[in-house]
Amino acid sequence: MDELNRKTVAEFKRSDKLPIVVVLENIRSAYNVGSVLRTADAFLLKSVYTTGYTPHPPHKQIDKTALGAHETVHCKHFPDAAAAIAELRLDGFTVMAAEQAEKSIFLNQLATEPDEKIAVVFGNEVTGVEQSTIQLCDGCIEIPQLGMKHSLNIATAAGVLLWELVRTRI
Repeated sequence: MDELNRKTVAEFKRSDKLPIVVVLENIRSAYNVGSVLRTADAFLLKSVYTTGYTPHPPHKQIDKTALGAHETVHCKHFPDAAAAIAELRLDGFTVMAAEQAEKSIFLNQLATEPDEKIAVVFGNEVTGVEQSTIQLCDGCIEIPQLGMKHSLNIATAAGVLLWELVRTRI
């Protein structure tokens, strides 16, 4: 780990985080949650908010894919996405849904400021972000997809979208 210049858990917790929060709405798979936590750790994100029936730490299956990220990343659970969004708004966050929708912004065309506080809502593996949640958001971000399939696994979508937000800030 020394050769890789990795942070210890204590160093991670003391580090300044990027002002990016992931909101997971009604995710079914604890393995997907663990993967997103691992991505949030890799990118030094502020928090992961779980909502609704999304599994949340402590959870054996989350631990299996998070590989320790459940111990580093700040995670908070809310009864629903509306409660999470309300808290984010109080903290000055722009809230976007990761969803294919009318008037969505393609990820490669999204313009954000380096210090902008941004939260991204990722929805259920089958049904996506709830329409009622989309209505609470400032807009939708869509990952351009060129093949026959027009959906990505939530953990894959999070990795792609979050990297695009992170790469402009480092």
